[in-house]
Amino acid sequence: MELKIRRAVVEDSVAIAHVHVDSWRSTYAGIIPDAFLASLSIEERAAVWKDVIDSGGTAFFVAESGPGIFGFACGGKLRDAIDGYDSELYAIYLPREHQRFGAGRLLFQALADALRAEGFASLAVWVLEENPAVSFYRHLGGVLIARKSIEIGGTTLTELAYGWLALDTKF
Repeated sequence: MELKIRRAVVEDSVAIAHVHVDSWRSTYAGIIPDAFLASLSIEERAAVWKDVIDSGGTAFFVAESGPGIFGFACGGKLRDAIDGYDSELYAIYLPREHQRFGAGRLLFQALADALRAEGFASLAVWVLEENPAVSFYRHLGGVLIARKSIEIGGTTLTELAYGWLALDTKF
């Protein structure tokens, strides 16, 4: 599989929405209520991602191969204060069949490099405790720095924050 990581453009929003919805439905089955997962709309997500890309202020990358976009990552300024951290990985999604081939690491590295170029020094990410991606963040050297409860689809879940104090490294 030939892999390319590049900056996202507005025209990518529908493909990004497909990856987002498909990833949520496969990753969070049995964690988030089925009714909530079934209610996810590609059209609504595409509109949201189009606005995010169009508005700027968010570093946004896609992973693509010959058939098209199969993953993405985006981030920017930390949304909720965590002492010692200034930027945040807002989202990174790859369908299961594209995991464990290096695309996630390349997306993460592209995002970290872009955030460092914008003057950020550290990075945090919030991830559901039951998300299998927790091991991905640990493998990249993330350390557990916080936890909180959130509600999704009427269910209370635990989110964990993993952090990296230095963006000036290769992940």
